[in-house]
Amino acid sequence: MTDAIETRLAELGVTLPEAAAPAANYVPFVKLGTLVHVSGQVSQTAEGLVIGKLGADMALDDGAAAAKLCAISLLAQAKAACGGDLSRLKRVVKLTGFVNSTPDFTDQPKVINGASDFLVAVLGEAGRHARSAVSAASLPFGVAVEIEAIFEVET
Repeated sequence: MTDAIETRLAELGVTLPEAAAPAANYVPFVKLGTLVHVSGQVSQTAEGLVIGKLGADMALDDGAAAAKLCAISLLAQAKAACGGDLSRLKRVVKLTGFVNSTPDFTDQPKVINGASDFLVAVLGEAGRHARSAVSAASLPFGVAVEIEAIFEVET
């Protein structure tokens, strides 16, 4: 399946970055049987962090784009957890998305759709997942979005 995933990423114009090192006292992922729990990945590009607050200084489409960036980083961590072999990735089990937003902003699910839509575009049915999308008064470094994930992998 790795060829299919890598091919699909290339078709979408996406190159997975190197898996980011933790920014504090935690590990980037924990493997437990066939599950890989990936720590929260923040919205960032190679140029830096994507900072903003939905409902204040960031538009919905920009928030969804930030969530997609998180999903790209989640896949990079999943690839690292699989020893670089994406063929071991079986499915996305669950996403938990945190949106830096104002108290009156209520479109958190639409923001996190940026990640969900991307994972389905890359993985097809294996990208469909359970999900939570919640508001946060602030996020680390002022980022717009942070998402954690659980993946199923082959052992």
